[in-house]
Amino acid sequence: MIKFLADENIPIKTVQLLKQKSIDITSILETQHGLRDTDVLATANKQNRIIITFDTDFGNLVIKQKLKTEGIILLRFKPKSPQQIAKVIENLLKTKTSMRKCFVVVREYSIRVLPIA
Repeated sequence: MIKFLADENIPIKTVQLLKQKSIDITSILETQHGLRDTDVLATANKQNRIIITFDTDFGNLVIKQKLKTEGIILLRFKPKSPQQIAKVIENLLKTKTSMRKCFVVVREYSIRVLPIA
């Protein structure tokens, strides 16, 4: 089963909605907030979780700097509500898109997957 870690910019309400759908997700806000991105990455790696974020800095960390990751889901759309964010993530999971060891860019109507070596 795939496990997720929601970055600080993902609303707690979104995380709660996803948990109600039996998705294994925790929020960095539930345990530690104010962490640097590298520490969020380390936490996710320790827990074998894929990060869900709106923060484009993770692309620099895992693509350019080649830091280790279980995977990143970068949300690239203007969020309208916590419910909309949860729905986009649910729809992503329904596509059976490969996420482990990948950098996944999710726009409102498209998904791009970049495998991470």
